[in-house]
Amino acid sequence: MIKGGSDVLLDTATIVAYAGMLTLPLLFMVPLPNAASWPYIFGSILAHLAYYFLMVNAYRSGDLSLVYPLMRGVAPLITALLGILWLRELPAPISWVGMLLISFGVIALALRPADTPVLAGHGRAVSFALTNAAVIAIYTIIDGTGARLAGNPWAYIVWLFVLDAIPFSIYMLVTRRRAFVAALVERRWHGLIGGVLSAGAYAISVWAMTKAPVALVASLRETSVLFATLIGARLLKERLTPRRWAGVGAVVIGVVALKAA
Repeated sequence: MIKGGSDVLLDTATIVAYAGMLTLPLLFMVPLPNAASWPYIFGSILAHLAYYFLMVNAYRSGDLSLVYPLMRGVAPLITALLGILWLRELPAPISWVGMLLISFGVIALALRPADTPVLAGHGRAVSFALTNAAVIAIYTIIDGTGARLAGNPWAYIVWLFVLDAIPFSIYMLVTRRRAFVAALVERRWHGLIGGVLSAGAYAISVWAMTKAPVALVASLRETSVLFATLIGARLLKERLTPRRWAGVGAVVIGVVALKAA
């Protein structure tokens, strides 16, 4: 929805704003998170702001089927390393196999055809995507830790989404007030659908990180790239190659390995 729109920044801000508005009524249904989790909520908000702006620039600079797999494919490996250092979670050998297969498969989906070097004309997009992979890993560790400390993971999730929408919306009101307000009205269905999908997907991921090792959840979450690849090919007319289909196979085998773990 963001890549296919006419204004990547405006579409992103609209979806983020609606995700916050949609979760606002839920504040009355969940308790306050424990005090220990609040630094993580605010840290996550800062990390997500960086994520949004890096994502916007990545989508402006390259194809969905290039930048999305790079962002999401590298992130689980960084998350696994951070999980060892911060959470003392050491995945089992077969879990490493699964995570590596998923990451390499996701990255393979980003490779260009054999006659076109990966970085040819795409250096800027690749730089934004790889930087964002590090940011994704950071906020994943932050939210996995914060949700565990919150006492109630859903309280953490709801407060995070409501507060996360505020600084980005303020930025848009200061820099592009008229266009942003118009988009909230004219693209309300776009924002509502995107907000529901965005909030729902990440809420499930954060909840899962309170039940399972963060690195495993992060890897399984990135299998969404399979759908992104097919959407890019179907709706955005981006080319699929045998190499990318091999990446699909690697991701599927990686999921089986994680299940076996």
